[in-house]
Amino acid sequence: MGVPVGRQVRHASRGDSIRGGGRATGGPNVVYGSRSRNRGALMSRPVRIGVQLQPQHAPKYGLIRDAVLRAEDAGVDVIFNWDHFFPLSGDPDGAHFECWTMLAAFAEQTERVEIGALVTGGGYRNPDLLADMARTVDHISDGRLILGIGAGWFEKDYLEYGYDFGTAGSRLALLKEYLVRLTARLGKLNPQPTREIPILIGGGGEKKTLRLVAEYAQIWHTFADLQVLDRKNRILAEHCAQVGADQTKIERSVQWPGADRALKLHEAGVSLFTVGVSGPDYDLAEVREAIRWRDEVNPEPVNGLA
Repeated sequence: MGVPVGRQVRHASRGDSIRGGGRATGGPNVVYGSRSRNRGALMSRPVRIGVQLQPQHAPKYGLIRDAVLRAEDAGVDVIFNWDHFFPLSGDPDGAHFECWTMLAAFAEQTERVEIGALVTGGGYRNPDLLADMARTVDHISDGRLILGIGAGWFEKDYLEYGYDFGTAGSRLALLKEYLVRLTARLGKLNPQPTREIPILIGGGGEKKTLRLVAEYAQIWHTFADLQVLDRKNRILAEHCAQVGADQTKIERSVQWPGADRALKLHEAGVSLFTVGVSGPDYDLAEVREAIRWRDEVNPEPVNGLA
């Protein structure tokens, strides 16, 4: 399942900035206190800019390869793709490439940026195999993979490739099963991943999705506006308290809304902003705007130390 960023369809720097301790069965100590205190802890994260290179309408993979190079050179922190089999806009049967094969290519091509899917479809691959794939890309990239995952929503992907589309409820139940099996398999693989691979969960369902975020995620990608985000942050904090996790360790992620709105969202705790661009051109003008804003907002390193 791809999360299409910055488009009409509905709708991370090295890993040290997004780790936050083990979370598969509940995280470290819970942070209790006022909402403003928790918000301050979230705001202490530096802003990061991602780009989602949507692998549609690029008739040759070289166009995507070139966009990856340009994005890393421009200074983005994370390069995402998405996990679909068909375009989400334009010609519904237009050119399209597969997600995880492409992530292995990203891993070999890049040197600095984190990479990942925004997000992997929970029902598209055996979860144990997905864990092995993620571990392998983690090694190829020397520890720069973000494992983005969600419940799935694009019916054409399921029907054309022979997967059971089910219902929203059944897909959420399957996502939970995937997270249980995936994290268990990651602990059994030899060799082990180079680091605890950060898990990004996309979605905003308050009862089920946010519970899974509390239990498993280091990054939460949401589509909420400012008012809705404030409520969902409180609900996520409640889930985290119930499972013994520290909600301030979970990075908040949204699509890039423009510089004016981004500042308010950052004040509400969002630190990862992702710009979506599509083929064949992969125009990075808006990405550069977001990078300039990031560099204005982030504090200067102390004593020349990053």
